[in-house]
Amino acid sequence: MPHFQEPELVEPSVPSTELSRPVGVYVVAIVVGIEALAIGAMGLYSIFSALTQTPHSMASAVFLIVLLLALAAGLGAVAVNAFRGFRWTRSAAFVWQLLMVAIAVPALFAGTIGLGLLLLLPPVATVYFLFTPKVVAFSLRTGAENNVM
Repeated sequence: MPHFQEPELVEPSVPSTELSRPVGVYVVAIVVGIEALAIGAMGLYSIFSALTQTPHSMASAVFLIVLLLALAAGLGAVAVNAFRGFRWTRSAAFVWQLLMVAIAVPALFAGTIGLGLLLLLPPVATVYFLFTPKVVAFSLRTGAENNVM
């Protein structure tokens, strides 16, 4: 009589490449996160400046503070959700990096090479990694899907 062995119940395995984050995701999230922190610091400095010095226009000072803090919060959300793999973050990060390049290029042409490179190299790296196939594949999630942790 042949021996019948009952099959083991095994969970379907998920390839590790589907759940692991590519290096480019880390680069994008870190660069955008640092940019968010820098703009947040500028917003806090603007608050300090408005309280210690008399601004030319209080309305303009308040508008600038609100704008900087809102931009920092938005970029922070882009950084966190890019790390989590949401697809909408790629376009937001790309547009912001283009604006950073638009600031960096005049600084390079004005002769401040160090500042220009500091403002240019992180956005160039971020734009490069935004369009690598692994980052694009990782960032195809929508809000309806489960979180990747």
